Amino acid sequence: MAYSERNIWAQLIASIVGTAVYLSIVLPQLDRPVDDIDWAWPMAWTIIGAIVASIVISIVWGILAGMRDPDEEHSADQRDREIGWFGDRIGQAFSVIGGVAALILAMVEAHWFWIGNVLFLGFFLSASLSAIARLIAYRRGFQ
Repeated sequence: MAYSERNIWAQLIASIVGTAVYLSIVLPQLDRPVDDIDWAWPMAWTIIGAIVASIVISIVWGILAGMRDPDEEHSADQRDREIGWFGDRIGQAFSVIGGVAALILAMVEAHWFWIGNVLFLGFFLSASLSAIARLIAYRRGFQ
């Protein structure tokens, strides 16, 4: 498995786990009024936790892979750059969709809870779908 592909897996795993943790904290609170839902700090901590987890997973996985195959190449080639660009295009689309949805919610003066969570969902979809597209491109190539 290529160095770049391992990092994509680490980011995808951390993103999914971080979002699951956040949802497990916030969803049980939806029976309360929106003003009483504690969402901002759990969101911030799960985002920070997912970033840290992604870095730790990448490092540990890289060390283990290096011990198993010390001659493996750790630099990106042209194919890696094209796959990254392909994934970025897909991910940016969902960032834009989340941003536009949050802007519309702000225009209709929706509660901050909904605006923040729409942005969070847009970022999650952007990261996850970008990673999935990259992994598919690594496995199947560009068609």
